[in-house]
Amino acid sequence: MVHRKLVLVPGRAPRGKDSAALRREWLQALGSGLQDAGIDRPIDEADVRFAFYGDVLDAQTEVKDPAAEVVGGAHATQPERVFVGAVLEEARKEAAITKAELAAIGGVHMMQRGPLHWEWSQAVIKAIDRHVPGGNGATIALAAHDVYQYLHNPGFAKSVDDVVRRSMPSDEDAVVVAHSLGSVIAYNLLKMEGGERRWRVPLFVTLGSPLAITAIRNSLGAREFPSCVRQWFNAFDERDTVAVYPLDKRNFNVEPEVIANKADVDNDTENHHGASGYLSDRGVAEKIMGSDPNCGSLPRGGDRRRSSGE
Repeated sequence: MVHRKLVLVPGRAPRGKDSAALRREWLQALGSGLQDAGIDRPIDEADVRFAFYGDVLDAQTEVKDPAAEVVGGAHATQPERVFVGAVLEEARKEAAITKAELAAIGGVHMMQRGPLHWEWSQAVIKAIDRHVPGGNGATIALAAHDVYQYLHNPGFAKSVDDVVRRSMPSDEDAVVVAHSLGSVIAYNLLKMEGGERRWRVPLFVTLGSPLAITAIRNSLGAREFPSCVRQWFNAFDERDTVAVYPLDKRNFNVEPEVIANKADVDNDTENHHGASGYLSDRGVAEKIMGSDPNCGSLPRGGDRRRSSGE
């Protein structure tokens, strides 16, 4: 088996949680998934690189509860409100929350003002909490806020990208596993720089990814299968309101390549979105650790190049 590094790119961690604690949580969950799969393969800590950027996120705001800050909307620019509102409105429609249910929360005046006003978005957040089992509207709003900052705040994006760049080996294969916001960051960086930097990624795993949400997808430019990636595996729980759609031909077309989607994850975390609930899934763990026979590896000679006949 070809020797590989394991590069882990998390989403937003609880404020104040340090890198060591979060890394430990990820590896314990992955170990649990391997155990459930009956795989006796210890994870070599020396081969794991954890691209933690929580301090960069924390530096964006001094408040103790970023989710409440985002839901309040007091400090958001109008373009950010429009972006976050579009993400929430799409989540509402996919969750089949009716306008009548929304009106019961926000009232007639809010309904008259329409989806472009923040009061509508706040009502959607409450409606998701009320009508979607395990749903958390604030989690969706915060994820959308973080993605917006990454896509539209160059200083923030550079700081986060630098963390991930430093985690990528220049001369070894790397399986990249990215969760939530981390999947947006990792995808963008692999697409934009992976070929030029000659990164070798036999497997790119995205967990609970919001990449296919329209506002996010359309902000990322041309959809491409990163040239440095050989296989892309996307796992999600259909109850995860952040991972609204599979990364399939309809929602995230990267033809002629195909992203493998696993939709039957039973993520038992509170909002069905937590990274540990994905990593502890036996199928996800098998894929990451290379026990799945369909998981290929790159030749040692260099990165993957697509040809017209592939």
